[in-house]
This record gives sequence, structure tokens and C-alpha cells, in this order.
Amino acid sequence: MPIKGRDREFRIPKVTYVDFKHIEMDRVLTMLFPRLKWDGYASRRPPRGRDLTVEEFLADFLEHPEWFSGFDKHSEITRAWIETDLMDMVNRGKSNQALAAPRPLHGNTYKFRNARHTRDYGTAEQIYWMLYYARKGKGQAVRDALKRFFFPGIDLVTDRYDPNASVDVETQAILRLDHQVTQDMKDSKEPSRFRPLCIGQADIMSDDILRLLAYEPYVPRSVLVDYLKTLMAFHLALYHLKLLQMLPKLVKQRSCDDLCTTKECPVNSDLNNVMTCCPYRVVLIVDMGDVNNEHMAELARKSTDRFYRQIPAYVQANYVVKKLDEMAEYLKKKASKLESPQGGEFSVSDLVALLKPEHQAERQAYFRFRLASLIEESTSGNENVDPEIREVSSMGLDEFESFIEILMAYRGKYHHQYITECLDSLLLKNKENGMLAQSRTKGSPRRFVLGSKLLEVLLQVAVLTQADGRFVTREIRIEELLVFLRNRYGIHIEQLPKGAQTNSSILDRRALRFNLEAFKRRLREIGFYEDLSDAFVAQKVSPRYAIGEKTE
Repeated sequence: MPIKGRDREFRIPKVTYVDFKHIEMDRVLTMLFPRLKWDGYASRRPPRGRDLTVEEFLADFLEHPEWFSGFDKHSEITRAWIETDLMDMVNRGKSNQALAAPRPLHGNTYKFRNARHTRDYGTAEQIYWMLYYARKGKGQAVRDALKRFFFPGIDLVTDRYDPNASVDVETQAILRLDHQVTQDMKDSKEPSRFRPLCIGQADIMSDDILRLLAYEPYVPRSVLVDYLKTLMAFHLALYHLKLLQMLPKLVKQRSCDDLCTTKECPVNSDLNNVMTCCPYRVVLIVDMGDVNNEHMAELARKSTDRFYRQIPAYVQANYVVKKLDEMAEYLKKKASKLESPQGGEFSVSDLVALLKPEHQAERQAYFRFRLASLIEESTSGNENVDPEIREVSSMGLDEFESFIEILMAYRGKYHHQYITECLDSLLLKNKENGMLAQSRTKGSPRRFVLGSKLLEVLLQVAVLTQADGRFVTREIRIEELLVFLRNRYGIHIEQLPKGAQTNSSILDRRALRFNLEAFKRRLREIGFYEDLSDAFVAQKVSPRYAIGEKTE
């Protein structure tokens, strides 16, 4: 039986804005730009009759030889440069290759997007509102910093390009094309504003972005943009891995944890031990890629499997919250049996509280009607009841539980598949800037890894400290770096989580020791570490880009 109408809907922005699909971070950044520019609003522009192509951008360059000397004499080289370095392509290199948008090197690239190829599935909204609600003033600070970084050479009031602005060649090339799109405005639709369920993760992401932007004068712009994409994907992955374990627990206990509020959340993004007090902290046992350390790979596989096995419970919990939200809106607007909460919107805490016994009568009455309607749709024109419905009916569940079980029977596997694909893409599976590896054999297990480019990004964050209100770089000891990765992001390299340490075997400890050596080799390969002594406390990581304190 196909599920129809609103019962097909799964996304609930109160939990996450993300519609679980395969996510490409170039497109996410492209769709984040208008929200930064318009303070949370999307952009609205007149529809084009057709998609923009690489050839149109090439023609613009060839018609204006004064922009870049020599382009008009080498059209094929220019075309290759535009396609390879300036454009984000869908199905690159294939017969159905198409242009999505210019690479997100400048904030105004969103104006050139081909909408059907730049879907971000709500991910840009998720990032924006996580940044918006970050505490201690970081929310405003990071949005201002990103706006300044991504919109150089543009007057945001007049939206005009300043040809005298000092930017790199790629960004200048994109800005030269800005006249192609002259109409662009803020969408009149009011955006939905929901605090992230884990405000602490929003704080850490905001702090990390501010740290990375401290490198702006020292790092090539295109490199820093790649750093930001990697960091945002990493934090989105951590946030949603946390949701996998958080949401089912909230539903089970019928209330939000007292610590998980804006005022009470114990996370302090200014400290290295930010996550030690979090009741839902993520623990990732990471394999550093030593092919001879198979036991370590197995530990990483078990750690990964623990998260992916929570997906069915998350799907069910999400359906529970989604349907309780629909019930709450009905009781408030049509039945007048529920008072409007402060702020006008029911929070996740308000919704899971509707599972308590005092709301049972309203819950059963509402879902008795919804269940009857669902069964009627399944049997329309057919006297036989679907076997899935018959099986659920024989379980002796109440109306609400039966309704959820039927949705799980028909849509559970579908959402399981797409959540898996979404997590794989956010963890940048099998990429150098990723956190996940899986062989191409069908059904092969996943394992957490630490790609060299992701490690580089996290190292750039780790070597920064504050002095006189600004970030400066410093050397840090290997031991200090390991504590930083473990307590800030949950990345375990040389030791198991505290709960598992007492049961660790000799094989576990041996694998972890070899994993630490592989970690040091990786640091050496990417140029952050040199052996100056055999003493562990004397082994230090040096910053690649030195940011010093101000001198008078």
C-alpha cells in the first residue's frame, strides 16, 4: 500500500531541517550564501527560461578581453579552466554533465545557480540556524565574519561589484560575471526559526569557524573555502550522529533532558574539554589506516556500526514527534483543547510530553480517526486488508502505536536507506577530508577513519589559542592534541572510551598503541610534526601558518 498525503512527510525542522538525501557541500554553501546575505531569508529571483551553461560563461570572457589578457586567444584552455576551476558540475565527465553553479568562492555565486541541480535538502537552513542560535555572542560574530569573508568586493546595500577590490583570480573571474544576473531579492516568505536540539554542538561549530577564519590573511582563499566546507560537513555529521541516540531517548523518557536547554547546557566551546559533561556525547573510535592493524579496523567498525544500528529507532522516534506535532496543532487550532506554548510553536520537549498518561484520551481519539483514514485509503476499491496492517492489528497496540507501526512497516526501510546515504555523504565517505571508509564490495562494513585533509583542518583549529582578544598559533604536545580531539569531538585514537577501558583486552591495547604510531606518521606526512625526542611529552605539533600576537 502506498502511503499518501501528509503521512508521507517525514522531515520536521524542530528536529532537523535536513531532508535526508545525498548531500553535496558545494551546493550547501551556495544555498547558505543568500541566508547569510538576507539574515536567514532565502533569495527570490525571476525564473530563467533555461539553465546557464559553461559556454555562456566562456562567451562572456571572450567578449571582454580587457578582463583577463590572453583569454580570447586561447578559448579551449579558457573553457577547460572555467569548467574545472570555477564551476561545480553535476555528473562531471559524463555524457549528462550539467552545470550546478559556480564554485562557492564568493557569496554572489548563488545568483548563477541552476536550481534543479543545486538542491541542498534543507542543509543550508540547518547550518544557518545552528550558527544563529550559538551562545555567548558567537552566533552573531560568526555570521558577520562569514558574510565579510564571502562577500568581498560587493556593496551589500547596492549589490554592486567594486573592480578595485583585492581578491584572488578565481574570485575576480566570478565577480566579473555578476552583471549577468541583475534581479535578485529577499524572499518574502518568513523563515521558520527553530533552535537546534543540541545547542552545544552549534556553539562548537561556531567557535571552530571563527578559529578557521583567523587564517584568512595567511591561507589562499580557495583553500580556506575547502577548509570551511570540510568543517561544516564534519559538524553536521556529528550533530546528526548525536540525534540518532538523542531523539529515541527523549521519546522514551517523554521529556527533554534538563541539561539540554540553552541556559543549562554544560558545553563550553572556549575550553578543550567541551563535551565531557554532555549526556549525549558522541564517541568515535577511529582507525588511522595501518593496514597491518586489523584489530584496530575491527574496533572502528564496531564503533561505526553502533551508530548506524540506531537508525531504525531514530526513524520511529522522528515519526512519533512528527505525528504528535500534527496532533498538537489540531488540538490547538481546531479543538481548542491545547494552549499555545510560549513563543507560539510547540518545541520537541512540548511534543514528547504529550506521550504522558494525562494526554492519553486526546491522543487515542485523534489517532483513532487518523488510523481509520489510513486503513480506508489502503483498502479503497479492494476488500482485502493489506497483510502489514493485519499483522499490526493483531499486536494488540493502541491507536497511536498502531498508526506509528503501520508507517514504519511501509516507510521505515525507505527512510533507513536515505538516512544512511545522508550520513555517508556528510561523513564524506572514502574521501581524504572524510571521517568514514567503506570498501566498494556490496554490504561491506563501514568504519570511522580520519582523512588527512580533515585532520589538517582540525589541527588548524587545535593550534589556535586566544591572546588579547585575538587568535594566535602555538605549538602543542601530541598528548594535548589527543585530549583535544577526544574531548571536543569525541575522536578516540589511542584509548577506548572510559566505559570500555576496564574490559579492554591485550589485543585492544596493542591495536591502540599501533594506532597512535600511525597517527604520528600521518602528522609527519602532512607536515605538522617532527620527532625531536623519544620522550612523549616532548613530541609537539607545530602550526603550518603562524599567527603571532600583536606587537606595539
